[in-house]
Amino acid sequence: MKSSIKELLKSVLRKKFATYEPETNYMPFHERLIGSDKMALFSFIQGLNTTFGTSIFEPVAVLLAKAKFEITQKQVVVGEFVSKNALYLISEIMANLESGLSEADKFAEVEMILKVAKSGELVRVKPVKADLFLQNKNEIWLFDLKTAKPNKSSFVDYKRTLLTWVAMEALQNDGVKTNSLLAIPYNPYFPKPYSRWTLKGMFDLAQEIKIAEDFWDFLGGSGSYEMLLEAFGEVGDEMRDEFEAFFSRFKACR
Repeated sequence: MKSSIKELLKSVLRKKFATYEPETNYMPFHERLIGSDKMALFSFIQGLNTTFGTSIFEPVAVLLAKAKFEITQKQVVVGEFVSKNALYLISEIMANLESGLSEADKFAEVEMILKVAKSGELVRVKPVKADLFLQNKNEIWLFDLKTAKPNKSSFVDYKRTLLTWVAMEALQNDGVKTNSLLAIPYNPYFPKPYSRWTLKGMFDLAQEIKIAEDFWDFLGGSGSYEMLLEAFGEVGDEMRDEFEAFFSRFKACR
């Protein structure tokens, strides 16, 4: 597993090396202060960050999960239809959460949604892809992978998506238990606890959120998170000369 993950990382990085073009913004003071190669490094990291989720975290998650789950896919359209009654209910749940009249209880929310998922007129909604789809027999897990510090203003939309996925799956897959969750690949506040959930009560943290080790070990079993860190470290060591050669292209006389 570690070898497969390392090869994936090397492939992604080498592709980035082959296609990378530094930012064209002319910043003469910055370049003279820290050097063109350091500016190129900064630009490279920024560009890599924007695609880290789709080009690295998602395929790595699929690789890990294959050992535990029968079906593992990324970027899956969950559905396009939901019952109007389910939409009304989800709007009511969201209004209560936003106003503080209730706190998140995923079990209770799902139970209510299942009761109305097939009643009422069907409505076509804009499909939202699950970044990661896992299935074992009659149980599925739908993950929305987020950056380490997601936009606070989007938390409400994230929660609504998780509930809508439950309604969609209930409509099209009878007898299948649906788990919908947010995943945060690492904790930027380590060693302190993750502390970005400012909308208190919006999420059932035990049932809807998996962060860092909790997420990766869920996918691949105990020790997966530490194995991933080792794999990334080893790739960094093994490609050190390639990194140096790549960024040396951007050195300029000061």
